[in-house]
Amino acid sequence: MDVLIKHQPSFALAVVKLGPLEEIKAEPGSMVSHSSGVTTDTKMTGGLMGGLKRMIGGEDLFQNTWKGSPEGGEITLAPTLTGDMIVLELQSQPFFLRSGAYVASEKEVAMDSSWGGSKGFFGGVGMILLKISGPGKCIAASYGAIEERSLAEGESYIVDTGHVVGFDSSVSYAVQKSGGWKSTILGGEGLVCRFSGPGRVIIQTRSEESFVGWLMAKLPTKSNT
Repeated sequence: MDVLIKHQPSFALAVVKLGPLEEIKAEPGSMVSHSSGVTTDTKMTGGLMGGLKRMIGGEDLFQNTWKGSPEGGEITLAPTLTGDMIVLELQSQPFFLRSGAYVASEKEVAMDSSWGGSKGFFGGVGMILLKISGPGKCIAASYGAIEERSLAEGESYIVDTGHVVGFDSSVSYAVQKSGGWKSTILGGEGLVCRFSGPGRVIIQTRSEESFVGWLMAKLPTKSNT
């Protein structure tokens, strides 16, 4: 499977070239277009338990499997929100994605929800991360552009929780206040995540939660009169 990401970073589109009878799993609604001869089947990947685990992780219960014709084919994919996309080359080490970041992956890639316990922080869903295991390619999306940090052994880096896309399983993390309680509550930063290497941390330049907060403040309210 060859993947080309176009129109970055604001309106990214993944152009996927499928080999003969090659398959790709994708989130419902992510398909933009495909060549003639490419077929689709909708099912719960991994059976009922696998589907339920994906749903707990903030993803759809069902997945679409797109299959190339005997000659191959093309399918283009895009996320719901404006932003960038990235192709993760998964080997033996799993990768953790925030809820909603997963778009598609090769057939061999496995997905599972992971309970974050008291360390969970991803917007709205809270305690759940999506664990992606290879080998294979996985396409993930961000809201806004993608920024990547590669942390050395023992190196720490702090990211606002609303800007995290994902990180290698070798990276440890802990949620903390951005400063004192005054700064956390009044400074607009809230909670941040301290990552410790080694491994990659993928960041998005915009936050869905911040946008929703900004939008809600602009919406008209019903008059009490």
